[in-house]
Amino acid sequence: MGDKPKVDTSRRKLLQTAAGALATGFVVATALQVEVAEAEERKQRRRYAMYVDVEKCYGCMACVAACAAENNVPISVFRTWVERHVLPGGSVVFVPKLCNHCENPPCVKPCPTGATFKNEDGLVLVDSEKCIGCGACINACPYGARFFNPLTGVVDKCTLCDHRIYSGRVPACVEACPTGARVFGDLEDPNSEIAKLVGETPTQVLKPETGARPKVYYKDLPEVASR
Repeated sequence: MGDKPKVDTSRRKLLQTAAGALATGFVVATALQVEVAEAEERKQRRRYAMYVDVEKCYGCMACVAACAAENNVPISVFRTWVERHVLPGGSVVFVPKLCNHCENPPCVKPCPTGATFKNEDGLVLVDSEKCIGCGACINACPYGARFFNPLTGVVDKCTLCDHRIYSGRVPACVEACPTGARVFGDLEDPNSEIAKLVGETPTQVLKPETGARPKVYYKDLPEVASR
């Protein structure tokens, strides 16, 4: 019998090393691509919210009027409203209220048609084409922020003027406020005014016990107005 052919082990090791290096490089490159994609997604993600400084509101109702004019809100219903509360001792405070655009909106799940939904930027909206006016979402909202629109016959509510903010403007109520009591912005942007205010100022939300996680944050909200 002839001798078995000799195997060039040095060449085999070289090939194995090269293959390993290529595989490692592929894994690293893939990981980097995933990391870059996730960073880009975080950069593009928005989480719109509103900050309300109760001490700055003096009940002029400019916000309510601006909202009605901007969104064609009929008389007798409101997308935003201002409550007047008398505190112990007799002092008066005014508290603007609106849809809280909750992180965990209680109004979404009961909707039988999917008309009520939360979009990718955290806005809670109503698709009027899908709404059948059953009122399930109205009953589910713990903040009384929804209503039947007598002009359209479907459920209506604050949208944070989504038609304005997606064109680079602020909600009408924010623009109209003469004292700057309302601040609107993106909580995901650490350089935004609202992110700094919410991050650095003690704030309260309405009915935190519901688990809805509202995104309207109040500064100096009195207990009498927190319900």
